[in-house]
Amino acid sequence: MNIDKRVLAALALTSAFASLGGCVDKSDPDMIDKRSVERWDYLAAHEAEKAYDYLTPGYRATQTRENYAAAMNHRPVKWTGASFKDKTCEGDRCKVQMNVRYSIAMPGMAGKTVNNESVQSETWIRVNGEWYILPN
Repeated sequence: MNIDKRVLAALALTSAFASLGGCVDKSDPDMIDKRSVERWDYLAAHEAEKAYDYLTPGYRATQTRENYAAAMNHRPVKWTGASFKDKTCEGDRCKVQMNVRYSIAMPGMAGKTVNNESVQSETWIRVNGEWYILPN
């Protein structure tokens, strides 16, 4: 009988933690810090089809997942990572600064690549309680 009580207690605890995971407020501007990095991680992994879900619903209505993925995954620049730098928000719009790392092959230099980092400015907007990037 003690074993059953322990199993039930473990199940109750697991259930409690699982329900907490559903309490994430996606409308909180702090979600942008996480979502912006996730999006760049997908782009760096050449998984633009997953990064597509971070685009505003309006932009997605004008561009198919397949076309977006093909355009982003076949660029001459290879993104290698990104980190969140800063954001300034007003209502449902935030200006986000990202440190983006990339490498690019130098034409005519037989496999020579240049690695660099630049600050990218992004606009994120809240639509139906969730944050999305609004492409330029």
